[in-house]
Amino acid sequence: MTNLPIHHPVVKTPKVGVLLLNLGTPDATDYWSMRRYLNEFLSDRRVIDYSPLLWQPLLQGIILTTRPSRSGHAYEQIWNKDKNESPLKTYTRAQAEKLAQKLSGIAVSWGMRYGNPSTKAGIDELLEQGCTKILLLALYPQYSACTTATAYDKAFSHLKTLRWQPAIRTAPPWHDDPAYIDLLAEAYAYSSHVRVRQKRCYAPSMVCRSVI
Repeated sequence: MTNLPIHHPVVKTPKVGVLLLNLGTPDATDYWSMRRYLNEFLSDRRVIDYSPLLWQPLLQGIILTTRPSRSGHAYEQIWNKDKNESPLKTYTRAQAEKLAQKLSGIAVSWGMRYGNPSTKAGIDELLEQGCTKILLLALYPQYSACTTATAYDKAFSHLKTLRWQPAIRTAPPWHDDPAYIDLLAEAYAYSSHVRVRQKRCYAPSMVCRSVI
């Protein structure tokens, strides 16, 4: 941009960004990490819609006293020891990286509804790259209030705190898209013979190209 006043902040070239949103992950499998994660998850009114006056005493009492240890043990069985993270974190990062390769010129980031990296961090990363338009893409083919809606709720909660907001779009459900159904059928047909790792990014890529 030309004709800017002296000492004006650098104006970045406007970009389009895509933010992949997944459910969430604890930071580790120990008791306190699991307790923080479960507390955030089970305190979400989209997930548990009981009155907090009834639910929170139960949650903060027996549930968060006993369940973190059991859940931590379950996570330990599938934990990615090489990266010291949950598989969901590993796979979501890989999806974002592969999607970025497919969408030339479009910034791609990712975040979790619960845990880290947060939705806030993903939005801030795209803004730092100069994105003036952001597509929020919750990684659930079908809509549900306790998955899709709460993911977008979290994004909008952060956007409400910003003095300047980018233009925002949310991706529609794609469970009935013929291309997605064909992909599932193909993956099922070949699952016993070959690994279809290279196809994992296709569904988000298909959605992005249809709505950006």
